[in-house]
Amino acid sequence: MWATGGGVGWVTLPCYLAGCSDSATVTYAEHVIILAATPIGNLGDVSQRLRDTLEAAATIASEDTRTTAHLLRALNIENRPRLISLHDHNERSRSVELVAEAAEADIVVMSDAGMPTVSDPGYHLVALAAEKGVRVTALPGPSAVITALAVSGLPTDRFTFEGFLPRKSGERRSLMRELAGERRTMVFFESPARLAASLADMAAVWGDERRVAVCRELTKMYEEVRRGGAAELAEWAAGGVRGEICVVVQGAQRRAVSAEDALAQVRDLVAAGARLKDAAAEVSEVTGHGKRDLYQAALAQR
Repeated sequence: MWATGGGVGWVTLPCYLAGCSDSATVTYAEHVIILAATPIGNLGDVSQRLRDTLEAAATIASEDTRTTAHLLRALNIENRPRLISLHDHNERSRSVELVAEAAEADIVVMSDAGMPTVSDPGYHLVALAAEKGVRVTALPGPSAVITALAVSGLPTDRFTFEGFLPRKSGERRSLMRELAGERRTMVFFESPARLAASLADMAAVWGDERRVAVCRELTKMYEEVRRGGAAELAEWAAGGVRGEICVVVQGAQRRAVSAEDALAQVRDLVAAGARLKDAAAEVSEVTGHGKRDLYQAALAQR
């Protein structure tokens, strides 16, 4: 029992703080689907719970069975569980089989790196399991999203994960226009081959005032975090970048902008392909000028 500002309230302490006996192996009263987080680059980040789970697992559904087999060997896991593929192309049909099987035995689910379901297979499986009343639990562990956010130097109190950016520049810019008014810090995944182009699109759509952090090869030997404006980072990335990439971008900041300048921003967005209604809404969110006022003023100038 801890004292709180408004009186006394009960809180649940982590087991290791509450004086519980050490128990790495957890047994469940019913069969479960276990989402098991795996290292995003450093084998030393494997938890003891993950080791114990892999030693006991009878069936593992994994994004790439070859990657999972390699991890088992690297960890010197003596157990040889049945490995079943669960990837983007077969997840919907395979989920039916796995949920049915989970009624009789535990199923461990693993992606190539990080937590399953986060830009990786697993979502459809979990959704179906929830629908059918099959319990789902997780072994917490490494996450590229949270790690990148933590080291970015950008606000962490509110953030949004946007996954991989579209491959084509037109589609990327369209998405960026939709996100122009997003006030929260944004986290993206990106291919190293498209990084320079995506950063250039960010500079073109959002301007170069936004702070950006490019996080490369997190937790690995050549880990690198580059911080700066999007245009500056695009120039750096044009020289060639390798590895796994997370891009963390500062959210939109409200700033003092005259009505004339706000209207000019609306015109620029429309010229870039945005609908007038959408452009007025985006500029309104960032500048505080009325959406209807911007819309009507831009309409009158047509």
